[in-house]
Amino acid sequence: MTIIMTKLNTVFLGGLVALSAPLMAADKLNSFQSLNGYTGLINTPSAQAQAKGTVDIGYNNQLDFSGKLYENGHNFIFSAGLFDGFEISGQIASSTMHDYTFALTEKQTRDLSFNAKYQLPFIPNDWFSLAVGGKDVGGAANQYATYYAVASKQLGDFNFSAGLAKSDRLTGQMDGVFAGVEWQLFDWFSLQVEHDGEAENAAARITLPKKWLFDLGTLTLTSRFYSNSAYDEQDAYWGLNLTIPLFDDYDQPVVNSKSAAQVQPNHAAAAYGVKQNKPPGFVTSASRDAAPVPLVKTVASKNTASRNTMKIAAQVSTYPITAADTALNTITLNKLTLNTQAFSLKSALAADGFENILVGYNQQKQLIIQFENPVFNRNDIDAFGLVLGRIAEHVTEPGVEFTVQLAKYDTPLMSILGQVDHYRAFINGQQNPDLAIQQGAMPIPKGVTWVGLTRANSPYFKPRVTIGPALTNTYATELGVYDLSLALRADIDLPLWQGGGVSVSGQVHVANTDDFGKTAPFKHYREHTGVDRAVFYQTFALPFGLYNQTQVGYFQETYDYSGIINETAWLSPAGRHKVSANAGYFVYQNYNGNRDYKTLSYQYNWVEQDITFHATAGEFWSKDTGAKLESRFWFGDSYIGLFYENTSAQKAGVSISIPLTSRKDMAVTRYGQIKGKEAWRHTASTQIGKSHNRLVFNQGYTPGTAISLDRSFLNQGRMSSDYIYANLARLKNAYMEYK
Repeated sequence: MTIIMTKLNTVFLGGLVALSAPLMAADKLNSFQSLNGYTGLINTPSAQAQAKGTVDIGYNNQLDFSGKLYENGHNFIFSAGLFDGFEISGQIASSTMHDYTFALTEKQTRDLSFNAKYQLPFIPNDWFSLAVGGKDVGGAANQYATYYAVASKQLGDFNFSAGLAKSDRLTGQMDGVFAGVEWQLFDWFSLQVEHDGEAENAAARITLPKKWLFDLGTLTLTSRFYSNSAYDEQDAYWGLNLTIPLFDDYDQPVVNSKSAAQVQPNHAAAAYGVKQNKPPGFVTSASRDAAPVPLVKTVASKNTASRNTMKIAAQVSTYPITAADTALNTITLNKLTLNTQAFSLKSALAADGFENILVGYNQQKQLIIQFENPVFNRNDIDAFGLVLGRIAEHVTEPGVEFTVQLAKYDTPLMSILGQVDHYRAFINGQQNPDLAIQQGAMPIPKGVTWVGLTRANSPYFKPRVTIGPALTNTYATELGVYDLSLALRADIDLPLWQGGGVSVSGQVHVANTDDFGKTAPFKHYREHTGVDRAVFYQTFALPFGLYNQTQVGYFQETYDYSGIINETAWLSPAGRHKVSANAGYFVYQNYNGNRDYKTLSYQYNWVEQDITFHATAGEFWSKDTGAKLESRFWFGDSYIGLFYENTSAQKAGVSISIPLTSRKDMAVTRYGQIKGKEAWRHTASTQIGKSHNRLVFNQGYTPGTAISLDRSFLNQGRMSSDYIYANLARLKNAYMEYK
């Protein structure tokens, strides 16, 4: 009776304080991952959710054995905040690490579960927070299925939580009313006390700040030092969590400017007195035969705008203007000044590592820049940002209008039109830039004088080598908690002509766990050593927003094939919609037979929320037919995706893509370039809709190469004017970082 009254008093007191009238609150308290895989206290959740754009990798040894008792074991938890108020997590609970569970006489557990929590919006911040969530959602054999609602209230250094939950666990954890309180004494230390529906627990947390870990993330150590549970083998358990932000500093707003929704393409176009996205006097053919004016040699500049202006002024003074030239004095001086500044700009862009650079101008003060980006491989927006910043730095002639064209191996991708004076004011933090952006090729104005006789930094016959891992793995099987086969992969791209070149890929096997050995259960999925791709590719930019790419060559997919892949994609004018058709035909090299696939895909880019939606349907490589759906939540150049597949089986899972290279790679030399993989993707999934969780390999798979329209030409699906308007701060930051 005493125990029952103690529990009731704890629940009553926690709920009363959590939902009491609003009081003066301290600064926002930290939130942590519980031992159960959701943000909360020890075993219970709070109404807080993991911060948007952060991932948490955790381990603790408090094993809830199939909901029957607590014992020393292993919990591996990966969680992420997808958007404000919404978090997901995956948890592996296992008695041992590498035992074959079906060969053991003693009972063991090894379970993979999925958790989610959503904090309800529209509740005033000074009231309380309310969230709903579930543990072990979906899949089969749901040993830990739990559903709950929880309210939390911050009062000074205390965070109170109370809620109601439903579960079928024999321990009684999270079945009924639960409550708890966390006292954050310092930024680095806090205490927690809770009633989890069955028992009272107490724990302490110590957090190491980011600066102690070279700003990688924060490390938290949790110690559960007390519990009065009747199902517990021991009192003390511990956990370790590393929280890492996926956002970089430059992904956060750095300018005080209008929202992206207020910056429309027609604003810029209206300022120039032309139709939207079309500069005045532009025609489709370029007048490149005009004789260039004499060049004034300058040093490739990374100087500040003021020093560059002084240097140009000194150079202009070496061209004397006589009294006979008085009538043409202004025109000649403007032409000479713009010529000198254009040459200085071209030299600076070449020094930055850009390729295929053309710079020209005409008497109407229209400045034309064409370039290719081999250095900002993670995101083309950074290349635009540095080029536009260089224009504002080097071109000081008033009233100049610029058009910047981005291309890839002479295939036009996107152009930006604006006024230098406006963009310089944007760099100085005075206003938003008025930019008009269009897909594809820009029209070239008449009477352009090109600076220099050739393009600077030809991209052709210079190999580009991309290094990254190749990984096959399994999670929480009867054979082990985690099994893998790892290889080091190199992709070589050698551009040869406009839109075309050679792509060769190979890898070296590095390591694997025993279950991926040559005679082990997963031997057929072991990463190999050797060359597995060697193709010629050709890409065309077609009218009406269409792109086409064809690849022909050698493909190694268990067996050797000769094959052809063709992809055609259409982009809407603003880049929000993309429709692509992909087809492949393959012939065995050693005996008669063939394989083929054909799919149709759609992508929607919700730039305001940094989310892209993807859908693919058709017949895939393994002759499985059906559809795949995925939502990708972008955090800078990384994303976390939720996907669903229904072909030969129904699967649901999580994907993560992160860059394995720096924001700016080394420039291409005459010997080539070596860089890391700009987007390495990893997935974890489980079969759903069945009473079992059997492994499914290569479902919904289509062979590909390191070269594709989406990765190599369309900026991972972000080649859109709306994307640039929504990320104006990053344009400025790219220049400020690399000027």
